[in-house]
Amino acid sequence: MDRSLDRKKVILGLSGGVDSTTAALLLLEKGYQVTGLYFDVEQPENKEGAAAARRAAEQLGIPFLYRNIHEVFEKTVIHNFCQEYQCGRTPNPCVVCNPAVKFRTLIEAADREGAFYIATGHYARTTRHARLGWSIRKGESEKKDQSYMLYRLSSSIIERLLLPLGILHSKEEARAAAREKNLFNADQKDSQEICFLPEGETYADYLLKRGVNPKPGNFIDKDGHILGQHQGLVRYTIGQRKGLGITFGKPVFVIRMDPENNTITLGDNEDLFSREVICGNSFFPNSASGQLPDFLENAEVTAKIRYAAKPASARLHTLPDGRISAVFDEKQRAATPGQSIVFYYGDCVAGGGFIE
Repeated sequence: MDRSLDRKKVILGLSGGVDSTTAALLLLEKGYQVTGLYFDVEQPENKEGAAAARRAAEQLGIPFLYRNIHEVFEKTVIHNFCQEYQCGRTPNPCVVCNPAVKFRTLIEAADREGAFYIATGHYARTTRHARLGWSIRKGESEKKDQSYMLYRLSSSIIERLLLPLGILHSKEEARAAAREKNLFNADQKDSQEICFLPEGETYADYLLKRGVNPKPGNFIDKDGHILGQHQGLVRYTIGQRKGLGITFGKPVFVIRMDPENNTITLGDNEDLFSREVICGNSFFPNSASGQLPDFLENAEVTAKIRYAAKPASARLHTLPDGRISAVFDEKQRAATPGQSIVFYYGDCVAGGGFIE
């Protein structure tokens, strides 16, 4: 790492929303020299988003940078998003974007500008853990905690990352800080879950627009008997009950999706529960090989099988093929292929992988 980088300088991802603006405000109050960076994932440019970010920078009195990253975002995030749905999986685009696009762009900008630190408005913290090294730590607010989304960040990025909102106990604290400084976005509504979806558009609509054509196939039961016809794998996800277009006089759920045979298996709610969850393409920030560190082998951790899930106790094992098995104390409902399972050692992110 370049030792000439200035530890008082910070490049902050500035979206123009209240979270990133308040993060900048808190850093300024601590004496950092903050530059706001707006990365535009759209082509042509998102004039409204860029204008909001520029206005926030002007109100804060900080320099402003604009980067259009449409091309790399398209290749890395959008392509993966479409491909995963075509394969009957349910992706989380933020998990892919953060290490490969968002934080890489911030680090590159920081290196160019001579800044040691980068920052974002995520509700999480960083720490140097005795066994894990530089790690993402849960935010103070259990409700807003976004550590799950950051599990694939490397230790070299975490070392340079400032997350000022991690100490806040609620979103309202961020809004209150913004109101105190009369910032224009203090009461702005929360942004939508998937940033690249036009407002009011469903993910299925978006996929159709991107040329992903759903191929109808069969609903089947656990014994392989045909129950009816589905409208394409991209329209369904594990655990789904509503919108199936088929009735049985009792609740039925999507319990399996088979892209090879283009079938969707329907079953009872109890069929969705399992104690073991297996993940591939695992990532552990301080493991050179990317594999489970020795001290976590057969160790008890807590794990989340989706962003909104409650952490649950589990033990980790490396399978002969290199995948990770998490065996939970209590059965988990609807572990969904394509989503991430994230492992916590105490309140620190130890790593995770994509559910298979």
